[in-house]
Amino acid sequence: MASHPTRIPDAVSLPELTVRGMILGALITVVFTASNVYLGLKVGLTFSSSIPAAVISMAVLRALRGGNILENNMVQTQASAAGTLSSIIFVLPGLLMIGHWQGFPFGLTLAICASGGILGVLFTIPLRRAMVVDSDLPYPEGVAAAEILRVGSEGDEGTSSTNAKASTGNEASGVREIAFGGIVSALFAFATAGLKILGESITAWIPAGAAVFRLTTGFSLALIGAGYLIGIVSGLAILLGAVLTWGVAVPVLTAITPNPDGLAMAAFANGLWQHKVRFIGAGVIGVAAIWTLITLAKPMVDGVKTSFAALGKARGARGKSGNGQAPGRTEQDLSPYWVIGLTLLCVAVWVVTFGVFLADAPLSFGGIATLVICSVVFAVVFGFLVAAACGYMAGLVGSSASPISGIGIVAVVLVSLLILSVSQASGLLDTAGGSKLAIALALFTTAAVIAIATISNDNLQDLKTGWLVGATPWRQQVALLVGCVVGAAVIPPVLNLLYNAYGFTDALPRAGMDPSQALSAPQAILMTAIAKGIFTHQLDWSMLGIGAVLGLALIAIDAALAKRGGVARVPVIAVGIGIYLPPTIGSVLVIGAVLGWIAQRVLKARAKAQGKDFGPYAEAAERRGVLLASGLIVGESLVGVAMAMVVGFTGSDAPLAIVGSSFAPTSEWLALLVFAGICIVIVRRVLSTTRSA
Repeated sequence: MASHPTRIPDAVSLPELTVRGMILGALITVVFTASNVYLGLKVGLTFSSSIPAAVISMAVLRALRGGNILENNMVQTQASAAGTLSSIIFVLPGLLMIGHWQGFPFGLTLAICASGGILGVLFTIPLRRAMVVDSDLPYPEGVAAAEILRVGSEGDEGTSSTNAKASTGNEASGVREIAFGGIVSALFAFATAGLKILGESITAWIPAGAAVFRLTTGFSLALIGAGYLIGIVSGLAILLGAVLTWGVAVPVLTAITPNPDGLAMAAFANGLWQHKVRFIGAGVIGVAAIWTLITLAKPMVDGVKTSFAALGKARGARGKSGNGQAPGRTEQDLSPYWVIGLTLLCVAVWVVTFGVFLADAPLSFGGIATLVICSVVFAVVFGFLVAAACGYMAGLVGSSASPISGIGIVAVVLVSLLILSVSQASGLLDTAGGSKLAIALALFTTAAVIAIATISNDNLQDLKTGWLVGATPWRQQVALLVGCVVGAAVIPPVLNLLYNAYGFTDALPRAGMDPSQALSAPQAILMTAIAKGIFTHQLDWSMLGIGAVLGLALIAIDAALAKRGGVARVPVIAVGIGIYLPPTIGSVLVIGAVLGWIAQRVLKARAKAQGKDFGPYAEAAERRGVLLASGLIVGESLVGVAMAMVVGFTGSDAPLAIVGSSFAPTSEWLALLVFAGICIVIVRRVLSTTRSA
């Protein structure tokens, strides 16, 4: 690989894994993990914390009169791993929805998250050379994070004072963008969720004979940020899913389905969407995930071979290279002995964790041991297989486009069928509460798989960043392991805080709570419904089948577009997400994606009119947009967590509200005006890039 001016050579040794860096990384981890948990429970999406963590790290360490590109890289690596691990909330709330848990036990939640995250790191270490160093995969987020670090390193030792000033200015500008987005989003969220003077959404129900259509949008600046980050292609795919749902599927079902209970129009349509149409989305996502695994079969097999070959070398990355020389600093991975030892330790922790989880099962020791072994073996083997697939997909199109939701759906179906057969043989299903326990075990096992998949999805992206800037791999892998443990320790208390304050759909902690304020946890609802349907033999396979056929059709269209060499593609998983996400969420994601597209189009037109190269404008605008969007997400999310503390302390659903329920119609239109105004300000701020690029 050609040397980059800011890629630290092997012969140069700089402070990397420092105490202050790990403390800073832990502090950033707490903030971004809490933000990701809240966002994931509210909308079913999480965001990458690599770039904002890198910007914050550079600013803080420089203010402390220190820091270098490698130390900053370690901080963002640690924070990124912890933020990614929060995707565990795609499954765990299901244990409360079925009534198995009444809260999130700290020990069990910590063990399943930390061990799964550590295994996700370990499983991808042997793949680093094949998929990062010797591969031409683009790794979009990893490359972007490296560029941010390079910009911030221009003022380090060996550069001119002019470059140092420019670097300091870049960092200050980046922090300002995060702070601006965070403050605006926090104030808007406080006016919405706290003071209640702004509504959270606005909806119009349109009857057409017996059919019912719905036009709606939510008001969430965090979702604007998330939509901005996912881009116009994924945004339009989500829009397609929403149109298929509320413009086709729900109207058709409301027209042909009897309403014997005489439900109101909105309640009837929402019920059909929740209990039927959402499974179409699950079918689309499941097929897309399986297709992804099929297309990645060869690199996945190659990755497995590489893993065993690497682990079979006695000296591993710390041994001798092919020419008999010791490998350079940037070639040194964790020793295979450490990889094997930590893997066995994590598996042992899981055996104990699953044993505690099943301790109250009305079975003999042998029956419990059989269920524990089946669950752990499935989680480890399936997790190992998807680790290579997720890593490869993240390298190809980025972490946000990797099929984590689809892998979760495939995993919950497979493990449910496995545990169903074992439970029938052991007699568990014939005991009181046995069916609920079996469903809970299927969800708990799926959570373990998700923990592995999400971290493996993020790990190679971070290692790509490290390779580009000249980091020491084994130190970066230690930072990833530390990030997993810190993040896993943050997740349980944040989950309990949010649950007790807001509750989840189908799981309210106490009577009298407002169900409309509950966090939707869309993936958890979907996976719980699938598991329950399999065990109760009531799963609506017809809707899943329709989704599977739709997914195959979309895959065929996407393949045809790819064959013709067209730029337009169809992200099939995003279409499925658009089907199962609540429309008040999907619509705002689309708005955010469109705002980003508009900004890019206007900037391109300006550059062309001025006869200038669009490249610098595009890079500067993308950087500013990413940081601003991250700020929008963090600001609203932290207000959500803070409001959860207030609600939990006061015991009131709306302790800070200054208006009553009669103000609701006015608050919706007022929110629409303020929301539109802020969107305009956001676009104008990105467009101001032309004055600074």
